[in-house]
Amino acid sequence: MGTVTLGVSIAVPEPYGSLLQERRAGFGDQAAHGIPTHVTLVPPTEVPRERLPEIEAHLARVATGYQPFPVRLKGTGTFRPLSPVVYVKLAEGVAPCDRLQQRIRDEAGPLVRELQFPYHPHVTVAHGISEEGMDRAYEELAGYEAAWTCRSFALYEQGADQVWRKLCDYEFGSGHPTRAVPAQGGSPVDTPTTTPTA
Repeated sequence: MGTVTLGVSIAVPEPYGSLLQERRAGFGDQAAHGIPTHVTLVPPTEVPRERLPEIEAHLARVATGYQPFPVRLKGTGTFRPLSPVVYVKLAEGVAPCDRLQQRIRDEAGPLVRELQFPYHPHVTVAHGISEEGMDRAYEELAGYEAAWTCRSFALYEQGADQVWRKLCDYEFGSGHPTRAVPAQGGSPVDTPTTTPTA
């Protein structure tokens, strides 16, 4: 059946998600429109396609044990020179994200994996572009702020075209995942499960 590349993340809701995606593209990041704006919980992970039902059941169990929590973005940071990334920082929500990603990567589950770097929740706004572009991202979004109540996380699949598409939402406290609805062209449409507060 082959393999599939999956990721698990918290979607940044509208209007913030589209705004940051457009800004990312404007800084020269050509991958921006293929990557929904998000906070990563599990980075890109290649797994056998036949394990998808097991992974989906695991994520549903994890979501059942969590409650909504506030997330607030404020200011910028960078992983340079270690990694060519500029990001918007989480001023609130770091600890819940950390606990959540640990639970998803639990040794007893199907998404166990080692991380290349220590977990640091963030929203990427520039990756692998020119130093000038990354400097612009760092400076121009330094005053950026947004806040919302996070009520879910989602499972994404990376297509052969390198575009990430949502497969399913997992609402906290619920054992009933919501499948993304394919739009024209076959790309699933995000179903908002977060409530903007700013």
